[in-house]
Amino acid sequence: MKILVGVKRVVDYNVRIQVKADGTGVATDGVKMSMNPFDEIAIEEALRLKEAGKAEEVIAVTIGPKAAQEQLRTALAMGADRAIHVETDEEIQPLTGARIFKALADKEAPKLIILGKQAIDDDNSQSAQMLAALSGWPQATFASEIEVEGDIATVTREIDAGLETLSVDLPAVISADLRLNEPRYVKLPDIMKAKRKPIETETIEGLGIEQAAAVKVLKTSAPAARQAGIKVESVDELVAALKEKGLIK
Repeated sequence: MKILVGVKRVVDYNVRIQVKADGTGVATDGVKMSMNPFDEIAIEEALRLKEAGKAEEVIAVTIGPKAAQEQLRTALAMGADRAIHVETDEEIQPLTGARIFKALADKEAPKLIILGKQAIDDDNSQSAQMLAALSGWPQATFASEIEVEGDIATVTREIDAGLETLSVDLPAVISADLRLNEPRYVKLPDIMKAKRKPIETETIEGLGIEQAAAVKVLKTSAPAARQAGIKVESVDELVAALKEKGLIK
């Protein structure tokens, strides 16, 4: 069984985001970039399934500029068997991304595609659902636990009422939630080995993909500054302040 896993290059989650002065987006020049955290969880889960004997090959895929190969190298260092880079300098929106993964799935014939539930740069949470619809495959989103037995995957997901368990036939699309696992620490020797591994390259045109109609971002702005809080000296003063604001009676 092959597992295809999506990997996206995003601004590192530890970086304080700065909005460009003209409001056209966030500043990325000189900013540390890394693998989308949910995609890192997806890679880890695919590797665990392989180590458990449920899969034979894990293929990491990224869509983006040449610099995105850095994140593919990280996936290879973690243990992915192969890496595919669909190289483009254009902004790729969810539907186009789903079409690209559908074309790669047709070519590679994986039994399972695992994506992060969302990317932390745009927070769309759409690609996995769109890919499942385009492929006609069952989907299980926001997975916090995955078990594979034969041609069936059992997925536990967190919902408002508690936990929901789904059983889906393979091939299927699954999106990884935060509590699915904790990604492994990548060792230096593995990083060095990954630098020498080949990366397969594709283009959007070569895959025969038609770009989806673009959703245009009109403006990006920083969140409003929070009002400063106040300090109280006693419980009585706290209660009085809460009553004054109408928060308690």
